[in-house]
Amino acid sequence: MRRPTFSLGILLGALISSPLVALFFLGEQLAALPFVPFDLFDWLARVLPGNVVTLGIDSIVGLVRLVGLGPTDRVAKGVEQAMAIGLVVVAGGVLGGLLALAIGRTTRPGWQVGAGGGLLLALLVGGIEVSAGVLAKPVGGLLWIGLLLAGGGALLGHALSPAAEPTLSPQDRAFRRALLAKMAVGSAGVVLGAWGLGRLLGSRPAPSGAGQPLPGGAASVPPTPTPPLAAGSALPGASPQATLAVAPRDFIAPAPGTRPEVTPTEAFYRIDINARPVSIEGDSWVLQVDGLFDNPRPLTLADLMAYPPVTQAITLSCISNPIGGDLIGTGYWTGVRLRDLLQDLGLRPEARELYVEAADGFYESVAMADLMDPRTLLVYGMNGETLPVEHGYPLRIYIPNRYGMKQPKWITRIEAIDREGPGYWVDRGWSAEARPRIISVIDTVAVDQQVDGKVPIGGIAWAGDRGIQKVEVQVDGGPWVEAVLRTPPLSPLTWVQWRYDWPAVPGRHTFRVRATDGTGALQIEERRPTRPDGATGYHEVTVTI
Repeated sequence: MRRPTFSLGILLGALISSPLVALFFLGEQLAALPFVPFDLFDWLARVLPGNVVTLGIDSIVGLVRLVGLGPTDRVAKGVEQAMAIGLVVVAGGVLGGLLALAIGRTTRPGWQVGAGGGLLLALLVGGIEVSAGVLAKPVGGLLWIGLLLAGGGALLGHALSPAAEPTLSPQDRAFRRALLAKMAVGSAGVVLGAWGLGRLLGSRPAPSGAGQPLPGGAASVPPTPTPPLAAGSALPGASPQATLAVAPRDFIAPAPGTRPEVTPTEAFYRIDINARPVSIEGDSWVLQVDGLFDNPRPLTLADLMAYPPVTQAITLSCISNPIGGDLIGTGYWTGVRLRDLLQDLGLRPEARELYVEAADGFYESVAMADLMDPRTLLVYGMNGETLPVEHGYPLRIYIPNRYGMKQPKWITRIEAIDREGPGYWVDRGWSAEARPRIISVIDTVAVDQQVDGKVPIGGIAWAGDRGIQKVEVQVDGGPWVEAVLRTPPLSPLTWVQWRYDWPAVPGRHTFRVRATDGTGALQIEERRPTRPDGATGYHEVTVTI
């Protein structure tokens, strides 16, 4: 009797795992059952060593920027999702190879061996799902996983059952090739059918409260304010009580192609530890308050919105943003001043930090100086609306002068502690402080927008809450020439747009930019990678005039 080969097992295992992925997708879309590929990928991202995860992040970001596939965050998430599905297909191939070896060494029917292997795999996957706490329907989810994996294993085992003849005739080989082709076509059919049916009949609807106008008649914030705001006037998109002192502004025209001063919500970067964003219903969400408080109590979103709202124009950047990268954005963020909330909850004198937990397993500890900073907010609004799901609905935190790695989204619990607490990325080897570096970026060299023989060059510069004092441009290694700033910026917490009109000279030219922050510190020229403290170096662009 001819035994199945290991290579045949790998091939059949990969073929059968593809429709299983599609069926998992269909179950999630129609009945909120677990989508195993993404759940396993997220679990791996949490248990692997930090340097391994960082290497993966850097590799994906580098590939996206090298190939120019589109916005870094969106393309990177797509790559992660493809990797998650690919890992399941690879795992199916490995299981198929192992089953081929086992079936060749037993007298049991192949489908029984395969079903047993599938059940063992289901136990492993189910244990991971339970430990990760991601099962919306625990009983139904575990039964679904067991049914699909055991059934897939039985089908795989049957396909791998030994042939009765010691050798295969040419006709049998032709039949085997035809069978494999039919399995491949059938797998593709199941994949396309499940995907189409899932998209047609079901989806992951956004929570009803996400992305809705803020209470109090707030309107959406315009992408770019047109008139100057008088000091003490209400910010666009904020409730009437929310104010911010803004000085009259010098509205120079940005160079054509410069990114908007306010990033549209749909274009704001999204970086987190999940293959897909966490979805939470705001009506049932509660912020758990524990630890060193005299008056701890659970807080609903309505409770937080009852506090005087504060709106701030804020620039936020990912610590993984490379030089000239797009993992940075500016928006109007609305929330409750954390200091006021902590005082109302009766924060005890012995408290040193606030430990913050998120629904996706992320965590961070906020130092006392940041807790008492009046600019630190528990944020529930973005650009005049409640937070979108992708950006942390129903609640996230904003801490001034820190990278995004210190600012959890989808917050579910806060605890006042008497010690220095942990941080998710700090535990994985990243900066404990995460203070923003001085950055300056060339967004555009508008060669097709010359006026009087001058080429408009423009971009943004940012240094956390330290502000930008000066931006300079260098052409072909020549002298540094000061650019014009669009000042003051929207707030002391945002980037500033800059412009330089360069007297054009035909030929190929390299432009570099550097900035000086509000303390007089010059941007670091030496190029360093993002890990562990954020990238440094001058941004440069080469164009032909």
